[in-house]
Amino acid sequence: MPATDQEIHFQAKIDAEIKIEPRDWMPDAYRKTLIRQISQHAHSEIVGMLPEGNWITRAPSLKRKAILLAKVQDEAGHGLYLYSAAETLGSSREEMINDLHSGKAKYSSIFNYPTITWADIGAIGWLVDGAAILNQVMLCRTSYGPYARAMVRICKEESFHQRQGFDILLTLSKGSPEQKAMCQDAINRWWWPSLMMFGPRDSESTNSDQSTKWKIKRKSNDELRQEFVDMCVQQVKVLGMQLPDPELRWNESRGHYDFGEINWAEFWNVVKGNGPCNKERLDARRNAWDEGKWVRDAAQAHAAKRQNRQTKAA
Repeated sequence: MPATDQEIHFQAKIDAEIKIEPRDWMPDAYRKTLIRQISQHAHSEIVGMLPEGNWITRAPSLKRKAILLAKVQDEAGHGLYLYSAAETLGSSREEMINDLHSGKAKYSSIFNYPTITWADIGAIGWLVDGAAILNQVMLCRTSYGPYARAMVRICKEESFHQRQGFDILLTLSKGSPEQKAMCQDAINRWWWPSLMMFGPRDSESTNSDQSTKWKIKRKSNDELRQEFVDMCVQQVKVLGMQLPDPELRWNESRGHYDFGEINWAEFWNVVKGNGPCNKERLDARRNAWDEGKWVRDAAQAHAAKRQNRQTKAA
């Protein structure tokens, strides 16, 4: 079907780098794509609190505990910004959370892996948050205004999280033989899941072309994954550690590092809900939602009471 005048005007605004705002006309598919992406991003921030929260009481020092507490609090704030951005598209907070709890909505596959040692918190900061930053810096220029503006603050805080994680690993890498081994073990276990964070191969990504045309995405999954590999190869040298990929080598003709094949069977298995901690993560979120009902009810009652007072005063 030929494009309508509204669709032509909409695409012209995007091509001119003019942000789309909540009251602007937009295609239904654009709205649905954004709700799916932003809500999944929000879910990832909230579920991502769980593997790190597991170590708050066991952090090795008061300083590390305070930093980790602040980081987990940041992630909660990121989820709030993103849920609020998605609400401007017409989706309610309750609808989005119900979709998460029912399994209809997804979140990043990386958070379905367990944090076994303290070094895992460092690996999450360096690798997981590092991968997230590459994705999220691009989103600061995404075409939907509320999403782009939310990402500016999120990226600033994620950059701190990455440095905090790298500092944990750097400290361990200079420690005892046992600490060095713990550092390398964490890198070994988190490297491949971190590469999976960028999503499926471009050839298997069904929404990428349209999202790129709408400038929701600025770079493809494979482009971002390659940038991440090139970045980490240099950073791991500072740690004196190795990335667990025997096929990793510099390709002079491409100007990039070649790397081994990702275990895509594992990726899709985790996405489908069969990862090591899928059930545990969703159960934790459902329980938190149920146990927090009294707080939501009290807040709604207070809001209604205040509204009644304002109505009477008017």
